[in-house]
Amino acid sequence: MTRRYFGTDGIRGLANKHPMTSEVALKVGMAAGNLFKNGGHRHRVVIGKDTRLSGYMIESALVSGFTAVGIDVFLLGPMPTPAVAMLTRSLRADMGVMISASHNDYEDNGIKLFDADGYKLSDEMELKIEGLMEQPSVELLVAADRIGRATRVESAQERYIEFAKRTLQRNLRLDGLRVVIDCAHGAGYKVAPLALWELGAEVIKIGVDPNGLNINHKCGSTAPEALCEKVRELRADIGIALDGDADRVVMVDEKGALVDGDQLMAVIAESWQRRGRLAAGGIVATVMSNLGLERYLQGLGLTLVRTPVGDRYVVEHMRKHGFNVGGEQSGHMVLSDYATTGDGLISALQILAVVVSSGKPVSEVCNRFERLPQILQNVRYSEGRPLEDSKVRLAIDSARTRLGKSGRLVIRPSGTEPVIRVMAEGDDETLVGSVVGDICEALKRAAEAA
Repeated sequence: MTRRYFGTDGIRGLANKHPMTSEVALKVGMAAGNLFKNGGHRHRVVIGKDTRLSGYMIESALVSGFTAVGIDVFLLGPMPTPAVAMLTRSLRADMGVMISASHNDYEDNGIKLFDADGYKLSDEMELKIEGLMEQPSVELLVAADRIGRATRVESAQERYIEFAKRTLQRNLRLDGLRVVIDCAHGAGYKVAPLALWELGAEVIKIGVDPNGLNINHKCGSTAPEALCEKVRELRADIGIALDGDADRVVMVDEKGALVDGDQLMAVIAESWQRRGRLAAGGIVATVMSNLGLERYLQGLGLTLVRTPVGDRYVVEHMRKHGFNVGGEQSGHMVLSDYATTGDGLISALQILAVVVSSGKPVSEVCNRFERLPQILQNVRYSEGRPLEDSKVRLAIDSARTRLGKSGRLVIRPSGTEPVIRVMAEGDDETLVGSVVGDICEALKRAAEAA
């Protein structure tokens, strides 16, 4: 069955344009509410959001949909995606909803759904919701005396902060650490700095003044330049950058140099291996992770299993095969001993724990391997399927032959926007740049001809 609404990470689109409209959100609430009813008890849904202006609109529509079919709603307000997943479990809710477009600009928004265990829904469940969305609304409504209630959870922030702190050893403190944190004017703008402060760190906050329009704008994990500059300016020990919904993190060392998700996963994997905590003898990453990470882990006797891009594929493989560390180069890391989805704050705390226990500077702790030259370019298209063009296929085949066994090539359409992503890496940077350029040029010609 063709998916009409759901993509690789829930429903996402331009706010107030199909499918990210109040009407669709209302139908999602009614359909999902009916699907998750199981028994005669009062059913509950937890709803969180980031700081986008359109979040008010989507939230109100979802509340209307859920209550109309007899579901009680717990409203969290602006909270990180992983906090929504955690509180769904903690509050014994039947499902959770996060309103966010993650690292996208404010114009976009999205709806992510979680089951009672805090995991993102399967393709099968999303298709069932889409099927119910096509039914006449009147068939889903409950009687007047069974309409749901909406309640705001005032203690949500405190509960999540305490949960995050408990992932560390009880006696571990961050005293003496000067930390700059960039919250991207997003969902973590209150909880993340407060958690670090409660652990004893000296906290300098940036990206903590959301106005509905500035989320991810020249800040956060996708634009860490301001963080790098602030760390150097204040001679801080470390910088932490979250994205709009705080499910991913990148870091900056004391010299102002960026540390990506691959390096952070290497730190956590080695630390957990040394403590006997790493499960399944390795970690799970995506096809985008650097070959340098794979070689480094092999040197430790660990494996790196690659999945398609998307945290849901990482989590699926982790659950199926017993891994407890996985993630993406972008900084979306899943530590399943603690969380069911990526958690930027908890991932950052794990790195800080290694820094504190080692007594070494971040530049030494988080520089575990030398990255191979890796180039990623995006080619935008408006219609057609440029990857099916014969000249594009020829350019791709030629690139694979030229790279041989000394490099990797990954070409994929984005799951969230109309672009083709072309990534190549290898020992020879000149060759890597050449093959990426050739493929992108072929894709541009195919897109123009469509």
